[in-house]
Formats: sequence, C-alpha cells, structure tokens
Amino acid sequence: MLFNKKIFIVLIVFVFSVLLFTLFNFSTVKQDIDLNYQEAFYKNYKIFAIEIPDNIEFAGEKVNTKRFDIRDALDRELLINTYWQSQTIMMIKKANRFFPLVEPILKKYNVPDDFKYLGLAESGFFNNLVSPAGAAGIWQFMKESGSKYGLEINENIDERYNPEKATEAACKYILDSYKIYKNWTLAAASYNVGIGALTKQMELQKSVDYYSLFLNNETSRYIYRIIALKLIISNPKNFGFYLRKKDLYPPIPTYTIKVDSSIKDLAGFAKKIKINYKLLREFNMWIRKPILENSANKTYYLTIPKEGYINYDTLYSNIVDEPLLFSDSIAK
Repeated sequence: MLFNKKIFIVLIVFVFSVLLFTLFNFSTVKQDIDLNYQEAFYKNYKIFAIEIPDNIEFAGEKVNTKRFDIRDALDRELLINTYWQSQTIMMIKKANRFFPLVEPILKKYNVPDDFKYLGLAESGFFNNLVSPAGAAGIWQFMKESGSKYGLEINENIDERYNPEKATEAACKYILDSYKIYKNWTLAAASYNVGIGALTKQMELQKSVDYYSLFLNNETSRYIYRIIALKLIISNPKNFGFYLRKKDLYPPIPTYTIKVDSSIKDLAGFAKKIKINYKLLREFNMWIRKPILENSANKTYYLTIPKEGYINYDTLYSNIVDEPLLFSDSIAK
C-alpha cells in the first residue's frame, strides 16, 4: 500500500513537471514569435510624408506652393489619395480605360487635357454613380444642368449615363464658365459649386483668385484633389504605386448600331447581336428600362463590345509589360 502511494506521488510530480515545462516552453516560443513579428514590423512597415513638387500647374495655370495655406491644402489631398490605396489603385486602373474616351472630346472642344482629372475626381469613372443630391454619371450632372447642356433626361432615356455625350456636355459647361472667369481654375471650381454661387463669393470677398477664396469645405478642397490625382496618376511610382500594364483596365473595342425605332425586347435584341442582356445594358446605361421607347423615331446609337473582346486573354494579348518595373533604387 505504501509502495503504491509512493508511485502515485511520483507520477503526480512527473505530470506536474511536464506541465510546467510545456507551459514554460510554449511561453518562450510565443515570446520569440511575438518578438520576431515586432522586428519584422519595425523593419518592413514604413510610412513616408509626401514630397510636394516645386512646379505644379493646373490647365497651364501655376499653383503657388510657396504659400503655406496652398501647400498645406495640397499636402492633405496628396496624403489622402496616396494612402487610401484601394481607391487610388482603382482610379489608376479605370483612368486607363476612360482617358482614351475623354481626351479626344476635350481636345475637340479646346478644353485643357487636365480636365480629365476633374471627371475622375467627380465619379472615379463609375458611370452608374448617383450622388445623394441626384447627380449622375461620370460627370455627375444634375438633371437641370444636364438638360441645359443638351442631354436628354426622362424616365426612359438619361444621357447623363452616356459617357461620350456627358463629356461633351461637361465641355460646354466648362467653356461657358471660362468665358465668364477667363480662368481655368475658377471654371473647374464652378463645376463643383455652380457659376452663380462662385461669382457671389468672388464679389463678396473681392477676389478673383480661387486660392484666396474662403469657400465651403467641398469646394475649397476640390481643385487640390484634382491636382493630387493628376500628380499621382501622371507618376504613380513617385507615390508608391507599382502597377503593371496588365493590371490596368484596357479600353474595350466597340462598334455602334444606329437605332431609330423602339426596341420592345432588349434581351431578345442582345441575343440577335450575340451579346448578353447584361453587357448591352452596361454599355448603354442611358437606357433606363428593359425596353427602348422611341415613339418619336429619334436616332440613337447603341455601343456594343466587339466580338471576341469580352475575353480577358484577347484584351491583354498585345500588352507587353516593362521588364524592370521594380528597378528603381528604393525597390531594390
């Protein structure tokens, strides 16, 4: 009996010792893992301030970054758009698809090329975007201003969602504004706040300089955000964005179909032209219903993706990436 008791005590001591050793060893391993994790964090995780270029222009008009208030405001937008990486990467990708559509129209109307960044700032080039106030499309037109500049807007057709026509309408607005202010920066600011509201503040504050006006929060940041996007997208590597050409969204080759009558079955029509209903609607968001009502026999043009270019491999077949994408000194 005494012998059994001694064995029992020895077993308890042994088990207890094993448990202590295990706990101590686990704690040591966990400490080592945590220490290694912290060392890796300190070594690899770095956030840098943004270097602001000395010479900055918007639409050929110089931005005086020697003024502290201008420099601070631009720095804010550069920081936000540099470190809100997911949104900015999406903008860089979508710009590659939409800039080739927007740029020729700006050129046609003699509107400076920098205004493509205004469109990007307005919507991120999400054509189905609708603001809480009801502004729609890539140029975020309200119904009243869209109609004023020639866009058809009703329950069946809404050309604010037609990228080409909306871009033309935006050019007309910008040119009207430029005629009043003789200044592209003020014309751009008026796109956000409206010509009447901007003119009222200029008269009240006795200033014709956007950068010297005390405006509402959104409009006071508006030009700086556009400039920040211009700087980042023009030179993404300077701000830490390394995208390969194949990472960008390529333009989709399309053709147009002339329509001068109603289409009562868009799904059936899509099948006839060998695409699906979803793509027909996405490429023609200006059609707001499952049918195209056209009792007045107006002429419309449907945009259709060319056959074969729905396929990812076909779209990217001619894209050649830079072999030394990460060859700069920082990335080595």
